[in-house]
Amino acid sequence: MSCASSRFLCTEVDDSENVFGDGHYVGHDEPATLFYSNTPGAGNDNTYLLRLPKDPAAQPVQDGSGSTWNFQLHPAFWFGMAMCDDQSAPAPGANAPCRPDSDTNIYTSTDPSSPRYIGKHPGAGFMEMQFYPPGWVLQPAGNGCDPTKWCAALNIDSLSQNYNTGATNNAACLNSAGVEYVNFAFLTKDGKSTTPADPTNGNRFNLDAARDYFMSSGDSLAVHMFDTPSGFRVDVNDLSNGSHGSMTASKQNGFAQVAFQPTATTCTTIPSAYHPMYSTSSENTRVPWTAHSYNTAFSDETGHFEYCAAADPTTQNCTQSAGTEPLDADDNFCFNPGDSSLVKIGGCGGGNPTDDDYDGVPYQKTWPGSGGTTPTPEPIIFSSPVIHGFQPFDRAAFETDLPRIEDNGTLANPCNRTTGANCVNPPPGANFYPMFTTRNIGPACVWQEGGASIPGTTRTFGGSSTTEFGPLLGLTYPRPTGPVTLYNDFRQVLPNNPCTLFGGIRAGTKPLM
Repeated sequence: MSCASSRFLCTEVDDSENVFGDGHYVGHDEPATLFYSNTPGAGNDNTYLLRLPKDPAAQPVQDGSGSTWNFQLHPAFWFGMAMCDDQSAPAPGANAPCRPDSDTNIYTSTDPSSPRYIGKHPGAGFMEMQFYPPGWVLQPAGNGCDPTKWCAALNIDSLSQNYNTGATNNAACLNSAGVEYVNFAFLTKDGKSTTPADPTNGNRFNLDAARDYFMSSGDSLAVHMFDTPSGFRVDVNDLSNGSHGSMTASKQNGFAQVAFQPTATTCTTIPSAYHPMYSTSSENTRVPWTAHSYNTAFSDETGHFEYCAAADPTTQNCTQSAGTEPLDADDNFCFNPGDSSLVKIGGCGGGNPTDDDYDGVPYQKTWPGSGGTTPTPEPIIFSSPVIHGFQPFDRAAFETDLPRIEDNGTLANPCNRTTGANCVNPPPGANFYPMFTTRNIGPACVWQEGGASIPGTTRTFGGSSTTEFGPLLGLTYPRPTGPVTLYNDFRQVLPNNPCTLFGGIRAGTKPLM
């Protein structure tokens, strides 16, 4: 499995039609909250508190008239951070080596003659510490891990393309790992990967229930993400029951870079310990091949569920619509009711492309606080991160890559990412788009995702996704013909961080949520 076959696992590329070489757009709708600080450690040592949301008591029904569960709103959500990968874009193997945990990796110039030109940026990957909801189709075919339990995995996405020349890796590597290759390892009870995370290992998405780490809906977690000599590490401490899971992006756990050798006839991987790219986190600490601008961030992966009464198991195309959604071209990567581990409904997960006409479940009033009439899950609740266990971040921002995903041929008036014309929020056809609000729990301020009417909400940042995510953001990318500026996102940067934990937190903190 690679980003070419199941791309909801992957980071959104700035121009996927050209990168994947098939002329098709594959989207990742990723509303996010970003965190900025010039304090050393902001880019490599973060701790969050997180509460996993509970689903309604009643299960969803096939005609779409019942409740909504988490697996329908997001196949995953995640905490992110930029990583070093010398074999990854913008110029694999050709630029200065990445220096881990260092702001010397910041290259922001738009002048190709400058020594700090963005095309000379050290090779970069993006880490997504992903959490997967229960109840539907299990991995590796789907995204869940258990009928009733949550699981989590450490993903690091990299790109085998030279943005300055246009060259991609050799055919053997593209066939075995994909142009956007993914190191993947489930968090385990003992911190040892159940199988190598290597991007060419096709078994890395297989579950091992005896060793993989599971959590329950409603659990409060402390998520510590930090660098070690062996590699970037994630520790999850379940503050509700005292359990612990972890994973380290180390050579011992099979993490590897895919050697960028365009003229080779075989694919070579390089055992590698992955380390964070930057020391701090700011608007200048980005991964220069992604659609998003961020480094330290929480992001949801939404837009990947549409009801489907029956699917062809060979093509995974929907053959019988369900609910109010018509059968259309984006009804693919679909499963039948019998494929589910618990909730016996069929649906489409949006493999290629995603829900690019915005008529699926995540674009309805099916979120907490959205004003709908059917039962919804609880909101995801998470804290702003702290640095080295106690230091708050100075500023926050909101960002969504709607312009990037609205540039598709399904729409009558697709977004023009060069001029910004027809780039809108909410997306065309959507009845709702999720946003982030705050609430207070005891002495702590925390973030929540959904609508503006979640009980206990304290700040709504304008009360709609349009006001919250702000204006169009232009980002510069290197190209063989010279740099280009594209509108891939909406972003609003706040003057401060309006939601910090009172007094900071430590990994052993008692539950606040």
